[in-house]
Amino acid sequence: MKKKLAAIAVSLMAVVSLAGCSGKLSNDYITINQYKGLEVTEVASAKVTDDDVEAQIESNLSATATTEEITDRAAEDGDTVNINYSSDFENSSSPDSGADLTIGSDSYVKANGDYKGFSEQIIGHKPGETFDIQVKFPDDYASADLAGQVKTFSITVNSISKSTTPELTDEWVKANSQDSATVEEYKKEVKKSLEKSKKESTNATLRSEVLSALLDQVKVEKYPDGEVEDQVSQMTDYYKSYAEQSQMEFADFLEQQLGMSEDDFTTEVKSAAEQTVKQKLAVDLIADKKKLTPSDKEYEKEFEKLAESYGYEDVDSLKEAATEDTLKSMILQQKVADYLIESCVQVEASSSTTDDAASDTAK
Repeated sequence: MKKKLAAIAVSLMAVVSLAGCSGKLSNDYITINQYKGLEVTEVASAKVTDDDVEAQIESNLSATATTEEITDRAAEDGDTVNINYSSDFENSSSPDSGADLTIGSDSYVKANGDYKGFSEQIIGHKPGETFDIQVKFPDDYASADLAGQVKTFSITVNSISKSTTPELTDEWVKANSQDSATVEEYKKEVKKSLEKSKKESTNATLRSEVLSALLDQVKVEKYPDGEVEDQVSQMTDYYKSYAEQSQMEFADFLEQQLGMSEDDFTTEVKSAAEQTVKQKLAVDLIADKKKLTPSDKEYEKEFEKLAESYGYEDVDSLKEAATEDTLKSMILQQKVADYLIESCVQVEASSSTTDDAASDTAK
């Protein structure tokens, strides 16, 4: 599935915890007190295990599963059934087109005491049959009106299908891999791919850490005219577009989706905009002083890498989704981050840092 370029916006607007070490640069807008030897929390590179490889292969096999419609027997455990259902309480009906349910998946009401689960009671019924079942909702069910209640559902089976996942064989590998011809070669291919993915994830985390550490060492003398305001406008428009897509008034969207008032939102957006501009100024200054700015030819090569990474057909498609200036900012940010990483010092996370991170995650 094509990755969304929202990730680009997030990476350019990220605000994270801060730290730092040595070196000094300045211009009319900012002073970077230290940029060499920045101290960051250690980012451990996770190893790829045999279990990781097996899990990925199972996922890849499942992606090529074939589906067969069943017409000559009743539903069995593991089948996928398309059903219509209704009951005597609100929001208890399936869509007009029916709902797909895999028997045994426990995605509906599970077995509870003497009452069987929703899906298992479909076993033994054929397409076209209509019948009633009873289920008991768990005592801790999210809806208080249904918690612990026994309810009757009327169900019509529209169709039955069965998904078959292929086995991992040399034949399957030849049909589904461009680089491998045998099972053993494929396992090595998958492991190499997972290692590359984890390395990229580690590098992304380390870049974020070192840029965060840099920000703590930056003092803003003044912001360039209009840049903070432009960022505020872009961020506000971004959230307003989501509100429109959700067919909600902006104030209602902020309250329900972000849990804040318009005044709080304005304050948060301004702070985020200032941090975004602050980071861009720091990145541009280091790139200028250390001669890190890519040439046009180098930028084009990086555009190709981004297009491949984000799942776009080509660079032109990528540039339709994001402006060239945004892409260049992203590339330059990564290059400066890599430069800072060369001299940074990774230290083990203290217990207080770990607790803070856990607290932030919970929030």
